[in-house]
Amino acid sequence: MSSNLPVIAADDEAYWSGIRAQYAVSPEFINLENGYFGVQARPVFEAFQRYQAQVNAETSYFLRVRYAPLFVEVMQALKEFCGADDGELVLTRNLIEGMNILLQGYPLQAGDEVILASHDYDIVIDTLQMLEHKKNIRLVQLRLPFDPVNDEEIVQQYEQAITAKTRLILVTHIVHRTGQIMPVARITAMARRHGVEVMVDAAHSFAQLDYRMPDLRADFVAVNLHKWLGAPLGVGMLYIRKHRVAEIAPLFGNTKFAEDEIFKFSQVGTVPPANILAVLDALRFHQQIGSRNKEARLRYLTQYWLGQVRGLPGVRIMVPTAPERSCAIAGFCIDGRSGAYVVDKLMQEHKIFTVTRELDGHQIVRVTPHLYTSLEDLDCLIAAIRQLAGS
Repeated sequence: MSSNLPVIAADDEAYWSGIRAQYAVSPEFINLENGYFGVQARPVFEAFQRYQAQVNAETSYFLRVRYAPLFVEVMQALKEFCGADDGELVLTRNLIEGMNILLQGYPLQAGDEVILASHDYDIVIDTLQMLEHKKNIRLVQLRLPFDPVNDEEIVQQYEQAITAKTRLILVTHIVHRTGQIMPVARITAMARRHGVEVMVDAAHSFAQLDYRMPDLRADFVAVNLHKWLGAPLGVGMLYIRKHRVAEIAPLFGNTKFAEDEIFKFSQVGTVPPANILAVLDALRFHQQIGSRNKEARLRYLTQYWLGQVRGLPGVRIMVPTAPERSCAIAGFCIDGRSGAYVVDKLMQEHKIFTVTRELDGHQIVRVTPHLYTSLEDLDCLIAAIRQLAGS
């Protein structure tokens, strides 16, 4: 999703302080848990408030008369941003709804195998486990290295798990537990050679990394717009290649749209229009910065704090060593301390908010800076980690 915008140096603090000023965040603590959902930038939040006031004032007139052309504008902007064709995008309420549409709508039969990883998102795994009992499919769960030597190490583990019964592979583009970026395009190309489909959980990669949907080479991708794009809570998106739409059954009852129309997935009743309309403003704000510049800044912030705590006695970094294998998300553990203990101490003693995530027996303290995060904020984190590791 690179644009013709000039390249902004990731360490140009004068520029990024101007971007930081566009966010209104609480001064009571340092928020380094931006992976849950993103802060709306001021112009996005102000637009959202205007839309909400108009909806509240005009009620059904707004929805029945004004909303349709505005919605078309939002979808056109998303289509151009994603590099998608007509009929390949539909809005959802979040990634989980999107993944349920894909997984429950795909024609899995008893005995079919689905490959996933232990690092995939918990609720997506829950959906697959439900289908395991409901449809009598078989789940093959991999434990992948969090610091691979190269992409091929990851691709080979997926490939070695494929059998004659494998139908699907679930791939998380950016692992929410460790920040590892998975080589989705290479996994998809490998799977296609074996006649296996790939469904992509791109909850964290969308608007964090610089790519367009066709770059992933996958026919099925679900995203959240409330994370790194900074749209309001309650908006996600589903990308399905046009020629594959008919193969996925709608999750909710539908007789209005044809089998090959992607809007057959959107029959969920009345939804909050202000949330959807503000997506356009979130896209505009994002594009003023540029995907390439945003990705570089987020990676710079992560590597800034990692570079000063990596190698400290008792501190284990739970993210790939190579900078290009992660971006805004990273994690760490402190020997002899539970993740919950570290999170509590960071908040109680240093006013730094973080969260723990479990992976293969590890309690990882996840750190996710945002564009509004300053180097001074990260210096506070570094000092706190040093103190906790030495105590």
